[in-house]
Amino acid sequence: MGKMSELAVELSELRHCGEVLIGLSESIAALLSTEEAPSELKLSKKKKVEETTEPKSITLADVRAVCAEKSRAGFTAEVKAIITKRGADKLSAIKPEDYAAVLVEVEALGNAE
Repeated sequence: MGKMSELAVELSELRHCGEVLIGLSESIAALLSTEEAPSELKLSKKKKVEETTEPKSITLADVRAVCAEKSRAGFTAEVKAIITKRGADKLSAIKPEDYAAVLVEVEALGNAE
């Protein structure tokens, strides 16, 4: 490629970068020029964060899926030991309030490398 062609390509890329920067600056200006007071904006953002971070309730199906995956990976005895440690002879006999703890223990199997 000749020097003029290389220069034309570089100039085109530079123009594109400039257009992107203009778009970003316009977006930032639009965000900063909202009619809400800054404290109201912060509160609304906090509410959105709180709404998205609500804990998901863990179901038996969630626990069963992870246990099956670890069992297929060769940790059948360990999965069974975790279940019996909770006083249950099978997965469906585990109390719903223990699902989270069982899930954490089972997910940790094989990750202690």
